[in-house]
Amino acid sequence: MKSFEQSELLKRLPSQFFAALVKKVGQALKEGYDVINLGQGNPDQPTPSHIVERLKIAAEDPNNHKYSPFRGKSELKKAVADFYLREYDVEINPETEVAVLFGGKAGLVEIPQCLLNYGDIAMVPDPGYPDYWSGVEIAGASMAFMPLLEENQFLPDYKSIHQDVLKKAKLMFLNYPNNPTGATASREFFEETVQFAEEHSLCIVHDFAYGAIGYDGHKPVSFLQTEGAKDNGIEIYTLSKTYNMAGWRAGFAIGNKSVIEAINLFQDHLYVSLFGAVQSAAAAALTESQDCVKELVAMYESRRKALVESFQAIGWKFQAPPGSFFAWLPVPSGYTSVQFADYLLDKTHVAVAPGSGFGQFGEGYIRIGLLTEEHRIREAAERIGRLNLF
Repeated sequence: MKSFEQSELLKRLPSQFFAALVKKVGQALKEGYDVINLGQGNPDQPTPSHIVERLKIAAEDPNNHKYSPFRGKSELKKAVADFYLREYDVEINPETEVAVLFGGKAGLVEIPQCLLNYGDIAMVPDPGYPDYWSGVEIAGASMAFMPLLEENQFLPDYKSIHQDVLKKAKLMFLNYPNNPTGATASREFFEETVQFAEEHSLCIVHDFAYGAIGYDGHKPVSFLQTEGAKDNGIEIYTLSKTYNMAGWRAGFAIGNKSVIEAINLFQDHLYVSLFGAVQSAAAAALTESQDCVKELVAMYESRRKALVESFQAIGWKFQAPPGSFFAWLPVPSGYTSVQFADYLLDKTHVAVAPGSGFGQFGEGYIRIGLLTEEHRIREAAERIGRLNLF
């Protein structure tokens, strides 16, 4: 069969690093090994039943069998505004400050195409979510990496950013609670961020995917709670983590009107919005009882406790993550992060994500997800402990 050459754009896209991890885990399972997969970022719990029931009812409505409104149903956009007012005391105009997204990932990849031109710079966290890179590459722009270092609580140091970068930078990605480190941001940090954005005419894109997941009684802070935030950027929220709706592909961007209009305009050329029944179910998730969210966070906190207790018991020292459902653990000396991840999978059949997959400054760490039962987390610690590495 004739083979057509891929475009230069596709050739430029960063490789999907974690596809290799999935392949390795799949091969081990195929060979019959009992793999404990701590490397994934896919929620392991089902979507709450009341959300599923709303989908079933809405799916039977013939109005949802037609094209949805291009820019999303008013029902969902109003639910987003109600959610932010209730949870963060932030007022949102549902018609001009909300863009409905096909999951948070879509928005993160779209935004550079909406705001950047060839030669512009986007500042991205390192380590960080690799799909930030994809959107910048598609836009033909460049990236400047902001190191997230343990000694700075995995927050970027704005004073260290070179002036040559700031002259060309138009966009900055942030993500707290953070993937992969589990770090959280304070109100003071976001105040500093808004001031920095004002000084350098930057658009801030805050990826708030893990916004519901904070520990020890601390609720993660929304960027939009900061005075001046809406003048200087947007926040992207997904229902994937808060409501275990990863496969539903429902999310939204909120904030600066001009940026929201740019996203909506771009999406006008790609989609006719989400299936209407999914939008109705998403609205129910945001506005009905939040007991399911409290129960979910309590479950992750219990798993976090199991992780800290069992892994520190074998001598692996690390900081308990203050947010997200990830932990960021240092690799023993003598290994790269990929070598250590491969070693664990080969010798213990425990899968973890190598830190280098998240950027240069992820080297020396591995990421562990709290996305399996407590007894499996403790069993993973027991298997690793037998290697006497620590």
